[in-house]
Amino acid sequence: MTGTASTTEARAHARSQAASADTAGPDLPEGIDDAKVTFATRIPPGGYANAVLGRGTRLRLTDPVGAACAHLFLLRAESPWERLNVADTVKVPWQAYLGPGHPLLSDQGRILATVVADSSGHHDTLCGPNSEARQLLRLAAAKHGLSPRDIGPTVSFFRGARVAADGALTPTGNAGAGAAVDLLVHLPVTVLIADAAHPLDDTPVTALDVVAWSAPGELPRVHNTDPEYRRAVENTETAWRAMHPLEAIA
Repeated sequence: MTGTASTTEARAHARSQAASADTAGPDLPEGIDDAKVTFATRIPPGGYANAVLGRGTRLRLTDPVGAACAHLFLLRAESPWERLNVADTVKVPWQAYLGPGHPLLSDQGRILATVVADSSGHHDTLCGPNSEARQLLRLAAAKHGLSPRDIGPTVSFFRGARVAADGALTPTGNAGAGAAVDLLVHLPVTVLIADAAHPLDDTPVTALDVVAWSAPGELPRVHNTDPEYRRAVENTETAWRAMHPLEAIA
């Protein structure tokens, strides 16, 4: 991958990103007013994306060709020292495998986002990013003044891993073209995404579509009835009300 240590390398990196991008862009969600779309991009293989998304944003990741791998990391935009904690994301819900209703928790016990729809089922919370994905995430983070030390373990969408009876990690591959996963953002977040191979699956990746749109009306809905999830929602809403008393959910 092209480096960015000098202006010449940085220019080459920027041009390679532009050259490899699919200018067609992602398909927008059916039935969603274009005016509500806040971010949309098609990440080329070996590329990355970064964005700051507001509370009440719905984020859809789509694997249009069938071999994408989205390494995702979240940091609270207003307080970037609060960030995705994959260990708690697994431990608190008593579930290592991501699916609808699963919270992506911060290191403060708050919900940064919830998985609200999933047609893939091939995801991973156990392996983290490979070296290529880590470098891509560092580049994405630098766009927000963040350093490598700000990036922790990630979750991976569209390439799964399962734990066998003997404790071995087994890759499960992709679900096929058109699979998608939707996240609902509970607190403003900086989103970093890299499209790179999974540590257990070096199959070359294909493009990844990312679309976000405003959906604040989905925040009050019940996405998970487990007591651990309800407690995390309460922690999240308490923090939000303290900072934004006029904007909190009634």
